[in-house]
Amino acid sequence: MTFITTKRVYDPIDPDEGVRVLVDRLWPRGVSKQALKADHWLREVAPSNQLRQWFGHDPNRWEEFKHRYFAELQAKPEAMQFLLGLAREKGLVLLYSARDVQYNQAIALQQHLLSLIRNTQGANLTNG
Repeated sequence: MTFITTKRVYDPIDPDEGVRVLVDRLWPRGVSKQALKADHWLREVAPSNQLRQWFGHDPNRWEEFKHRYFAELQAKPEAMQFLLGLAREKGLVLLYSARDVQYNQAIALQQHLLSLIRNTQGANLTNG
């Protein structure tokens, strides 16, 4: 079973939670590499600086942010396949440092990855 979840980098670590991937462009303040215990750091899947600054975690810009961010992610198929592979094999935890637990790039990335899985499964059902 494929699972993808999100978690703040400051939250306690669960040893059975899956592969931990930091999806922030910048390393989180006050967290050492040893304390974070991230298995991977994929800066390339973080929103562009321009998009991140425009969004500013404004809930009124959330839908437009996701639209623009998903367009950026579509230009990174290798990274998406890598994350999907991790999710299928061991489960995936997308780590982020934002204070906002509802409107952040990890939540958007999780939604994008889940939509890719649904689209793939739908294609397999119609082609199978």
